[in-house]
Amino acid sequence: MERSASPKKQDDLKDGKGTSSTQSGVLKDNANGLDKRFKDISSATPEGLMGAAYAGAYAMTMSKLLAEKGLTAKQIDAKAQVTLDEAVGGLAVTHVHLVVTARVPGISDADFQQVAETTRKNTPISKTSNAEITLDAKLAS
Repeated sequence: MERSASPKKQDDLKDGKGTSSTQSGVLKDNANGLDKRFKDISSATPEGLMGAAYAGAYAMTMSKLLAEKGLTAKQIDAKAQVTLDEAVGGLAVTHVHLVVTARVPGISDADFQQVAETTRKNTPISKTSNAEITLDAKLAS
């Protein structure tokens, strides 16, 4: 399976403008640029899109791992906080913190924490990054 996105950039980094679109059409000519990346939280930045990818992949992978145990989550709420920092050679995503709350009937908290940690290590997106990935997982009643 392959998916694509197509950013377009005009002019220089500091003053230039750009847009991003995705093959699915979820983003279509979404404005982005350096001014939006660091100041406008309503813009679809690369780090924000990474966060959506991490959280989405986490929820789907957790659902799969629970199903393998014969369990079904009534709800999985996942949020990814992505940190962009200065690093050797420029900017880098250095940390991703996942916050997950799930309602899973029939699972103990210990078993849930084990599934949560296994999920953290095994999403397709987590396997693409050198960032430290941390997790707070809570089993809701």
